[in-house]
Amino acid sequence: MNWLLLCRLLGLVGMLVGASMVFSLPWAFPVFGEATEFETAGFWGICGAIACSLGSGSLLYLIGRKEHGTILRKEALAIVGLSWIYSGILGCLPFLFSGSMVAPDVPMTIPDALFESISGFTTTGASVLRELEDPALVPRSVLFWRSFTHCLGGMGIIVLFVAILSHLGAGGKALMKREVPGPTSEAVRPRVRESAIVMWVIYVAFTLVLALILWLEGMSVFDAFCHSFGSMATGGFSTHNASVGYFNSWLIEFTIAVFMVIAGTNFSLYFLSLKNLRSSKDHSWKHFFAPLRNDIEYRTYLIILASATIFLTYNLLSNQIYNNLPEALRYAGFQAVSIMTTTGYGTGDFDTWNESSKMLLLLLMFVGGCAGSTAGGIKVIRFVLFAKIIWLEIEKSFRPNVVRPVRVGSANIEQGVRNDVTVYFSLVLIIFIFSSLLLTAIEPNTEWRMNKPEKLIDCTSAVVATLNNIGPGVGELGPTENYADFTLSGKVLLTLLMLLGRLELFAILVLFVPSFWKNY
Repeated sequence: MNWLLLCRLLGLVGMLVGASMVFSLPWAFPVFGEATEFETAGFWGICGAIACSLGSGSLLYLIGRKEHGTILRKEALAIVGLSWIYSGILGCLPFLFSGSMVAPDVPMTIPDALFESISGFTTTGASVLRELEDPALVPRSVLFWRSFTHCLGGMGIIVLFVAILSHLGAGGKALMKREVPGPTSEAVRPRVRESAIVMWVIYVAFTLVLALILWLEGMSVFDAFCHSFGSMATGGFSTHNASVGYFNSWLIEFTIAVFMVIAGTNFSLYFLSLKNLRSSKDHSWKHFFAPLRNDIEYRTYLIILASATIFLTYNLLSNQIYNNLPEALRYAGFQAVSIMTTTGYGTGDFDTWNESSKMLLLLLMFVGGCAGSTAGGIKVIRFVLFAKIIWLEIEKSFRPNVVRPVRVGSANIEQGVRNDVTVYFSLVLIIFIFSSLLLTAIEPNTEWRMNKPEKLIDCTSAVVATLNNIGPGVGELGPTENYADFTLSGKVLLTLLMLLGRLELFAILVLFVPSFWKNY
């Protein structure tokens, strides 16, 4: 392991996170009137966090400043995994330094702040804060930082890192490969830095457009930015306890739903669509939509969303949860999109829905969005590949000599990719089972009023929601509840699951393998 190279690059990440906190400072001061004492504390708390981030980052950079070696596979894995942990630690400082509180007379502890920070960076959206709308508990500037961590983590800290730095060369490709989700995600340009810049430009453009639209639809500037960060990063942090349901506007819900679908799509397809449009002679929009229309993962993604919406709408009407079709379609469609894209916004309490509806939402949590998107979950392309692999194995059971390639579109899928998909599904299943058992064992029954069946559902739901970067679950973790009641051990486990889900397991798992750190 090249420790000096590791220190230098981690130092740069620390300084990048510290510099990004500056955007939260203006929100400590209202447009009219004077800032309250608590808002002033938020301002100085963020200033302290900036100083610590820049200071620690500078120190690490100075330690490794003379090392300019090549970033190999081992270093890439270590840099990605440790960068996210380091960013999460720095990101929790504004909560601690500002004196933010979980609830009245309940100050945030270090595990609480770390949970909130990593939940933001990993775009999980799980929270321990009980009262978001009380300015005496969480300063507005800290709430903005909380949402801004979604923006940083959505497209990826390392992707931004690669976009900014010009000297990484081939090492930048190794870093991006470990962070950009999905088994078939490739750079949209031959040069990896240009790819990173393109991805971030598209991502920021969508974010700003959504913020503008939400402002025009009646949100405040503060709410518009925060919900734009949460939507495009598929994170789900809101500035209100009732989430998007607070606004009670079908237009706002429809707008956010559309952009959540956009965020759950492979961003490489947008670049290819724009490239087609510009290169075509007639500049017809049919050329723009061609890459989307021809992509099997995108088509499957839309089919699943449409099918889930129809199923939920039928269930809500037949069980008389809503009394008319437009209302049922409104809530079913928004919740299906929000859960499958792993955003986690809510417009109503879906925990009051019937059991088959909740089961469908739980299954959608595992599916997630497309590879190369900001969404979490296993990813649609892996389910497509896994279905093809299973079908081939079934055929081989009665035709053992058959030789048939696994194809996605016009591309043949290599055996290595097929093995990776199978291993990934197996690891997710193992981690899900083991974590559910462990969380159920370490959480005391008294937290669930001695109701063991309910505790089992809640703990299993918490594992699903954090491992797939959703946020809200079912039961006591529904869209109107949070994770504040979990014990210290439970929060640590769930925080680890959020990191595992966002970095697709391996960049975190290798950190616990002793031989990974040895030099041979």
